[in-house]
Amino acid sequence: MEYVKLGNTGLDVSRLCLGGMSFGDAKKWIHQWVLDEEQSRPIIKKALELGINFFDTANSYSGGTAEEILGRALKDYANRDEVVIATKVFFPTHEAPNIGGLSRKAIMSEIDKSLKRLGTDYIDLYLIHRWDYNTPIEETMEALHEVVKSGKARYIGASSMMAWQFLKANNVAEKNGWTKFVAMQNHYNLLYREEEREMMPLCKEEKIGVIPYSPLASGRLTRDWSETTFRSETDQVQKAKYDATADADRSVVERVAEIADKRGVARAHVALAWLLQKEPVTAPIIGATKTSHLENAVAALSIKLTPEEIAFLEEPYVPHAISGFGLK
Repeated sequence: MEYVKLGNTGLDVSRLCLGGMSFGDAKKWIHQWVLDEEQSRPIIKKALELGINFFDTANSYSGGTAEEILGRALKDYANRDEVVIATKVFFPTHEAPNIGGLSRKAIMSEIDKSLKRLGTDYIDLYLIHRWDYNTPIEETMEALHEVVKSGKARYIGASSMMAWQFLKANNVAEKNGWTKFVAMQNHYNLLYREEEREMMPLCKEEKIGVIPYSPLASGRLTRDWSETTFRSETDQVQKAKYDATADADRSVVERVAEIADKRGVARAHVALAWLLQKEPVTAPIIGATKTSHLENAVAALSIKLTPEEIAFLEEPYVPHAISGFGLK
């Protein structure tokens, strides 16, 4: 396993991050394909055995059960000081006033709930899951600063927003002497490259760590176009992200397969190798539901694509509608 600094910090993270959205209680979540605790623990344990020390989850995943499962497994299998735990806040866990969003009230309440579910005294990286159009960014950044100064979080980051929003948040923090975002968790893969327009150059310039989610486009980059899985048939979020551009995306998927066949490796190796070579990507977030998914991901670390292969993979791409930013 390779380890790198997260952006312009002293925090060491593995080159791959294990995502926690795959774990939880399907009865409390929109995704029916998530793994229960008994199924999840071997995957978390395997990640640790492979040298992965970076784990990402969110307060809203499976109604909070994702945090609980990850927290119990890490407590049993790992040394807390050696692992890096990231979680997120924004989406409501249930319907009620002041539940969800990025108000001071919501942040102060949700950080304590996440700490309790994860069974830890602190979060290493606390991220806002989306931009809150209904709360002043000054209120959000001051609350996050107090979370850090209280010792409940070590660093803060953000996920899925416009580049101007991310920069505005950090400018507000810098102006007031508050803690700034050090990481961006964005939607980025061979089928969705809109982040290359502004967010990726901004993060490179500002030395922000980038931890992309959906690096394999919910598995679409790893299998034949006609092949389906339980997740692909039931995951409505995946359909919303990729179905509209299916015709154009098919050419990219076919080129991933062609390079994988020539090299004699799995398609996931090629798709991840491409992402790992894109600056300033720090650690793609792997959503594993089998231990073999982790083994494939780690194998990708040893693959170096040629400039010709990268150009061949990128050539069919067409512009996509912006995905994942939420609504005003």
